[in-house]
Amino acid sequence: MIDLNRYTLKNGLRVVHHYDSDTKIVVVNMLYKVGAKNDTSGKTGYAHLLEHLMFEGTTEVPNFDEVLQRVGGENNAYTTQDVTNYYEILPYQNVETAFWLESDRMVNLSLTEENLSVQRKVVAEEFKQRVLNRDYADSSVIYRKAAYKKHPYRIITIGEKLSHIYDAKLCDVKDYYQRYYAPNNAILSVVGNITFSECIRLAEKWFGNIESQQMDAPPIPQEPAQRKARVKRVYRNVPSSNIYKVYHMVSRYHKDYPCFDLISDILSTGKSSRLNQELVQNQKIFSMVDAAITGNIEPGLLVVVGRLAPGVNIEEADNALSAEIAKLSSQRVTNRELEKVVNKFESNFLFENIGASELAANIAYYEMLGSACDINDEVEKYRRVTPKQIQDVAKAYLKPSNCTTLYYQSKE
Repeated sequence: MIDLNRYTLKNGLRVVHHYDSDTKIVVVNMLYKVGAKNDTSGKTGYAHLLEHLMFEGTTEVPNFDEVLQRVGGENNAYTTQDVTNYYEILPYQNVETAFWLESDRMVNLSLTEENLSVQRKVVAEEFKQRVLNRDYADSSVIYRKAAYKKHPYRIITIGEKLSHIYDAKLCDVKDYYQRYYAPNNAILSVVGNITFSECIRLAEKWFGNIESQQMDAPPIPQEPAQRKARVKRVYRNVPSSNIYKVYHMVSRYHKDYPCFDLISDILSTGKSSRLNQELVQNQKIFSMVDAAITGNIEPGLLVVVGRLAPGVNIEEADNALSAEIAKLSSQRVTNRELEKVVNKFESNFLFENIGASELAANIAYYEMLGSACDINDEVEKYRRVTPKQIQDVAKAYLKPSNCTTLYYQSKE
């Protein structure tokens, strides 16, 4: 059980706190409820670009990193399709520095043509490395656009096109910052050697006078149900061909969300998993298989990928992969098989929340979903899943009409 405290400032900033007297550090984590799904058509990658700009300094603090390093701290950030998350790790004696820095860049960010020009180049190089210059890197770009027709999840976090980064205008970036970077659109989580009373004192001191903002973000287009199987084929200069089977799934709030997570583990986690046993070891159709969920807040995707063994026909491999996935609908998993993946989830979940920085990010995320305290119920949700639920979910969602298949074929 993780002991948590919660508090909300008058301006809407939510604060979540966990006290740990056994450490000499404090993690200050700031989550903003904005991600790539909030980008607009023709102006994608802005959430990620702004993440970079948040380290360019403010009118009060020209060099964010230098100030933090002087007090023994370090920091980082990440952007997903749903959130942008920043955190500082520093000695508990110097924790106020993090409160000051985060409050300062919430309102005083230095957005200039010079800073934007620098970060355009940095993000453009990242785009090239992550999307254009690595084998298989554009696969998610392709299958997302094929699977989604309306929802912005069809675009990866870094942006749809390199030109969107190069063409980003300062006025649009400023508008994005002013619209989403507000206390009533943020969650501050604090983990480590700091009492709750001191945490609230510092939150009120540094954030209490920041005004809330009207959240007038445009609505997110909802994805219509997929009624017919989709197939996409591309050819690339890669050593081996891949098959991607992509299924629409439920939102993070849905009761069946744990079922999809467990299905991905049943299919591919460990050498004894179904796809590894049958298609890699026994039939030797694939040299590698994997399954994972995208983990989005709104309805995401279950993605199954297989890398073909030499000499295997891609259509025959697709048939074998589809047949193995279909077994989840035709026959129930055993209690032992389900218990194995639930135990694996519990072990990973508990281990993940040992580290202060991971815990700070996670409780902020759960607070955004509803309440940070729900993190204590997560394992039990997975434990309540039954073989019948797994089968029912498979029947409802793991069917050809809900599947987008990408043949990512080697030109060789």
